[in-house]
Amino acid sequence: MHNWSLDALFESFDSKAYETAHTELQSLTEDALKWAESSAQPAEKIAAGLALTKAFRTLSIRVGGFINLTLATDTQNERALQEMQRVQALSAKLSPFRTAFENYVADADLDSLLKEDALAPYAFYLKEMKKSAHYLLTSAEEQLLAELSPTGGSAWSRLHSVLTSTLMIPFADGEKSLPEIRNLAYNKDGAVRKAAYEAEIAAYAKIEEPVAASLNAIKGQVNTLVKKRGYHSPLAQATEYSRMEEKTLSALLEAMQDHFPKFREYLLRKSALLGHSGALPWYDLFAPMGESSTTFTEAQAIDYIEQQFASFSDELAGLARKAYTDQWIDFTPKKGKRGGAFCSNLHPIKASRILMNFEGTFSNVITLAHELGHAYHGEQIFKEDILNASYTMPVAETASTLCETIVKRAAIEDAEGAEKIFLLEQSIMGSTQVIVDIFSRFTFESNVFEARENGPISVARLKDFMENAQEIAYGEAIDAATRHPYMWVNKPHYYSPGLSFYNFPYAFGLLFAKGIYATYQARGSEFVDSINTLLQNTGQMSVEDVAKTIDIDVQDTAFWHQSLRVIEAEIDQFLELTEDAV
Repeated sequence: MHNWSLDALFESFDSKAYETAHTELQSLTEDALKWAESSAQPAEKIAAGLALTKAFRTLSIRVGGFINLTLATDTQNERALQEMQRVQALSAKLSPFRTAFENYVADADLDSLLKEDALAPYAFYLKEMKKSAHYLLTSAEEQLLAELSPTGGSAWSRLHSVLTSTLMIPFADGEKSLPEIRNLAYNKDGAVRKAAYEAEIAAYAKIEEPVAASLNAIKGQVNTLVKKRGYHSPLAQATEYSRMEEKTLSALLEAMQDHFPKFREYLLRKSALLGHSGALPWYDLFAPMGESSTTFTEAQAIDYIEQQFASFSDELAGLARKAYTDQWIDFTPKKGKRGGAFCSNLHPIKASRILMNFEGTFSNVITLAHELGHAYHGEQIFKEDILNASYTMPVAETASTLCETIVKRAAIEDAEGAEKIFLLEQSIMGSTQVIVDIFSRFTFESNVFEARENGPISVARLKDFMENAQEIAYGEAIDAATRHPYMWVNKPHYYSPGLSFYNFPYAFGLLFAKGIYATYQARGSEFVDSINTLLQNTGQMSVEDVAKTIDIDVQDTAFWHQSLRVIEAEIDQFLELTEDAV
């Protein structure tokens, strides 16, 4: 049960089912390339384009999912890398169809066509297509970009993944992988935490230059394409992809900064409790507080999460159990497995897969609850047609953060004494990462995009950017001598050529979920259906419209302040409980 099963996708690359699917993809590609030649009436022609898109997406999620999930646990799997090239080549070949279809929809009279029964269910999808067509290049240019992607930004992204997943770090009497070393930041022993931090920092020198080259290449490519497509900045493209207005992001960021003083108060108290005379050293940022002798096996973690999820709904509790028994989860770290955690929703098989680097800590349990929340979002979105099931970055973190909150809150309420302090501080620690550290990541990425306009950025300057961003976010609360100048190396979100600024969505998701959870607490189980409907609608609405379905105005800083005050209440409780200990 330590590893996930991908059999629901394919049993192997050599299976008949896998090769049949690949053959069908090739056939669909050929059919799609003939679509533009059709002389059918507009409604019929658009319906045919939708059918081709739906069929290709269904198969490519299965095939691509099998490849990418295989690589997630074995980044140097040669067969998977070969198969990725095959699929990327097919996807590139399909580019002329995509461009022609989007341009056709852009020129069509959608208001009248959407009255047709065959097209009405895809109204939002088609309107978004018409809107995005404004940023298309010529068909020949789009095809060239698609063909270059595997050897351009995607290749640099792969290089980052391989470098960080295979980096082995000398530690104690042996070696540990980067995820294993980073997990030691949660160790009870302060000497272990500091030694792990120092070993991690020293190890990055081995890969800093090629990783910096990867980051420069990806951000340089994004800058170039953003201009060519007509976006006024990478951030504008990111908010457009998020179906979010920049006014919403501004309101979120403004509110976050207003509450930094309270987070810094918490960090300074933590520093004092750990015996430091001033600011908190970075290597103690994740130090456990209070006392907890509890560790979890994988089965115990699922049992615990299932129990807490049951207080919300039987459906959510059942999902946790199903994810475990049906082997959706790959638990343990190993050489060649990528770090961190993620959940992949696989619409064609109506199931998800979750990657973990689980070592039995309570923090790992919270991460697992978070990823199961993504799977829960998947369960709701699977009720929709696959073309209406693509949700954006900010709302992608809503269900995950909600599930995380359910587990944290229940654990804190049930605990007493040192155990309560431990759990409360774990919750605050997580919120600090999502509010304060995320702001530093947003600041760093903004500076990188701006500087990259003038040429490649050196390793030394990238390190300066990161430390300066941490100073802005953490202020006097973190010891300047121990800031982490290499955080840009180990965060994979910086290395997606098609998804910039994957940082602010976490803050949005946390605070949006806090607001939803507060409403759930006030209204009880009757509100669960509203939450499910909200999640189901995320593939067919803007961020602002999704929020309006439960009467939230995300462009009003008052909402964000309200959610941040929920976290501040936890900090105040922590400060009160630990007042006599300093």
